[in-house]
Amino acid sequence: MTTPSALERPTGVPLGHRLAARLVLLPAIALALLPPRRIRAVLGVLRRGAAPATTTQAQAARDALCAVSLRCTGPKGCLPRSLGAALLCRLQGAWPTWCAGVRVVPPFTAHAWIEAEGRPVGEAVPDGYFAPLVTVEPADR
Repeated sequence: MTTPSALERPTGVPLGHRLAARLVLLPAIALALLPPRRIRAVLGVLRRGAAPATTTQAQAARDALCAVSLRCTGPKGCLPRSLGAALLCRLQGAWPTWCAGVRVVPPFTAHAWIEAEGRPVGEAVPDGYFAPLVTVEPADR
């Protein structure tokens, strides 16, 4: 038996942000199909020359992805959502810290997220709830 649920999608996302999110959605989904070391290598190249993203920039990118894609809004959409948000930030000249890791408390599950200014963005969990295993931080300028 299934339990009905409703996914909350952000509203009020400007048209420009939604169009840019649609632009990065397909590359993010394709990137999510790669093995972790390839994802890290690709993101390592893409982050070059970008300034560290602010929390506001990262949250806006995450909201834009969730506004245009049900796949990214859903509970199993963390990898394409985090990759798409990182790519969207990069289009604006910024780079958040992209993280992939596990939940610290049982049940242990994999998760991917972005961080800005040292804190997870858009995750309704306390600090330390996730343990990062792979990170791609902004490059030193």
